[in-house]
Amino acid sequence: MVIILLSGSFGGRACGEEAAPEELKNLYARSAVLLDADSGRVLFGKEENVPRPMASTTKIMTCILALENADEEEIVGISDDAASQPQVRLGVRKDENYYLKDLLYSLMLESHNDSAVAIAEHVAGSVEAFAEMMNRKALDLGCKDTHFVTPNGLDARDEKGVHSTTARDLAVIMKYCIRGSEKKERFLEITRTRSYTFSDVDGKRQFSCSNHNAFLDMMEGALSGKTGFTGDAGYCYVGALESEGRTFVVALLACGWPNNKGYKWSDTRKLMSYGMENYHYRTLRTGLSDTYIEVKDGIPENGRVNEKAYVEISVPEEEWQALLKDTEEIKEYSEWKESLDAPVKKGEKVGSIRYFLGDTVIKSVEVKTCKSVYERTFKWCLAQVGKCFTLFAD
Repeated sequence: MVIILLSGSFGGRACGEEAAPEELKNLYARSAVLLDADSGRVLFGKEENVPRPMASTTKIMTCILALENADEEEIVGISDDAASQPQVRLGVRKDENYYLKDLLYSLMLESHNDSAVAIAEHVAGSVEAFAEMMNRKALDLGCKDTHFVTPNGLDARDEKGVHSTTARDLAVIMKYCIRGSEKKERFLEITRTRSYTFSDVDGKRQFSCSNHNAFLDMMEGALSGKTGFTGDAGYCYVGALESEGRTFVVALLACGWPNNKGYKWSDTRKLMSYGMENYHYRTLRTGLSDTYIEVKDGIPENGRVNEKAYVEISVPEEEWQALLKDTEEIKEYSEWKESLDAPVKKGEKVGSIRYFLGDTVIKSVEVKTCKSVYERTFKWCLAQVGKCFTLFAD
């Protein structure tokens, strides 16, 4: 039998139960999400799980995979396919050579499509093989509604579907780029660089790149971001911001078409401001004290034959934080075995305490025994009887 306890709440109701707040009811984007970059929790979503083309926001995945799978000082040769990519392009020529590092700046600051293909071919051998790498990484991150076909985000499809993602998946990929990857610091350094100059390996041609992510100067704490546009995708954006120890990610898909280039900045401001104004860290505590469960056929602590044995159970006492609105509550759901059979070992798991925000478990801790309890055997009982006779004789 298992004992189940549902206790206490720390606030109001969960975000998912609420209607869209007034300030977010008129977003331009068809799909939008505000994500907590530390927990991965969706704080606000609008059609956040609907797959849509994502244009050049694709390049955040291209960049992080290149950083993780190649040395930036490697020399990248230019193929005919890379050199023939459409605008926006760096203008590389077939058989030229470039350092991978320089092409990454071209990729992320100017969003050059030819640089993306050159990087993909260098890292994986072909665009198709690189797309497979992108899709494997997406699945590893839990992005099940994402399908990559190209490294630059141009509208495309293959036998498995359209090049597309969801606002939620795109935000999760950005979360990985700035929080999860071993190359996160380098990713941030590249995407925050304002301008960059370089040449081909032979030094025959000079290039200058400027960062087109206007969000970097739009809000204090802006960390990174990537814009995108194609005819199918419309204007897209994914960006991150840090404020008072909190990190938010915004992802927007289909956020207007020409002449509405500024819609994405309006939506990004609204979502980031909503996050900063409404979500704050709350300190919570785990702990369990003075709780005992029966140990059947166990030796009681006082050693008396005619008494039952019990063992204390506990969880680690610790403070932890959750990013919550004032109106949100966390519920504690505790369950452990009503009794145990001897022998019992110290540290044996007997249950768990889970903390829920709505229907989502945001933390779980194991309930364990605090000490060992030995089995009450026939031999032990005889020994206790013998002790009694000895005391009586004395």
